[in-house]
Amino acid sequence: MSRALPKYNKRRVGLAGGAAAVALTGAVIAGTALAGESSDGGGADARTLAGPGTISCPDVASQLPAVPASAQAEVTRNLALLDQQITEANKRLVDTVGQGGPNFVQNAILGPLEDKRIATVNRIATAIGRTAERPAGLDSLAACTLDAQGDPAAPGQEETGGAGTAAPPAEDAGGDTGAGGGDTGAGGGDAGAGQGGDATGAGTISCPDVASQLPAVPASAQAEVTRNLALLDQQITEANKRLVDTVGQGGPNFVQNAILGPLEDKRIATVNRIATAIGRTAERPAGLDSLAACTLTK
Repeated sequence: MSRALPKYNKRRVGLAGGAAAVALTGAVIAGTALAGESSDGGGADARTLAGPGTISCPDVASQLPAVPASAQAEVTRNLALLDQQITEANKRLVDTVGQGGPNFVQNAILGPLEDKRIATVNRIATAIGRTAERPAGLDSLAACTLDAQGDPAAPGQEETGGAGTAAPPAEDAGGDTGAGGGDTGAGGGDAGAGQGGDATGAGTISCPDVASQLPAVPASAQAEVTRNLALLDQQITEANKRLVDTVGQGGPNFVQNAILGPLEDKRIATVNRIATAIGRTAERPAGLDSLAACTLTK
C-alpha cells in the first residue's frame, strides 16, 4: 500500500503515522540564519549580514511519487539530510568569504553540494524502488545556484536546511560488498588513475579499487558499469590535476575540503549508479559506499 508524500512547507510535518516529524521548508536559509532571521518566521526572507549570497536548490519532496509505507522513514531522513546539506553549504559560504580564486564557490561549495545531493536523491530513489517503481530523473534536481545578492528566488522552488540535524541515513545495504571475483566486463580498477607523482610536491590521490569488488555483472548492465568505472578513473585524474593546480591555496584543510571531500561525494554517487545498474537484473551489491573515500600520499 502506497501513501503520497505531502509537499513540505514552512511547518513541521508528520510522516508515517507520526513516526517522525521533520521540519522542512520551502524558502532559502542563509548561512543557518546567520543574519539572525528565521526561515520559519512568518515568511521572512533569510539573508546573511556578510552578503555572500544564499544557496537555492530545487525541491525534491514535491517531485516524488507516492512513497511506500516501508520507505517512508528512509525517505524522510534523506529529505532532512538535503536540508542539512544546504544549511552547511550556506554556513561555509559565510565562513569562507574572500578565500580562494574566482571559482572557489563553485569548486569548493556548489560542486560538492551537488555531489552530496546526487548521492542523497539516489538513496531516496533506491528506498522507493525496493517496493515500488523507482523514480527516474531525481539527479536533475541536484544542482543548486548562488544568489549573489542574497535575494531569495521564487517561493516554492527551493528547499533549505531548516530541519536541524538529522540522523545520517542508513547505507543502501550492509557492509558485505559482495566481492566474488565475478567478471565485471570492465577495464582495470580506479586506484591507480592519474597517479605517478608530480614535480610540484603536491602528492597524489589514491582510491580503493571498485572493479575488483564487484560481483558478476549482468550483460544488460555491462555498458553502464563500464562507463561508471571509467568515470571513477576520470574523477581521480581530475582531482590529481586540481591538487597540482591549487598548490599553496587555502588553509590547512583546503585539500580535504576542496578536493578529497568533493571527490568522495562524486565517487559515492558513481558507485551508487553502478550498484543500481547491477541491481536491476541481479542482486544489488552492498557496501560499495565504503570504497568512496580516498587518501593523499605526499
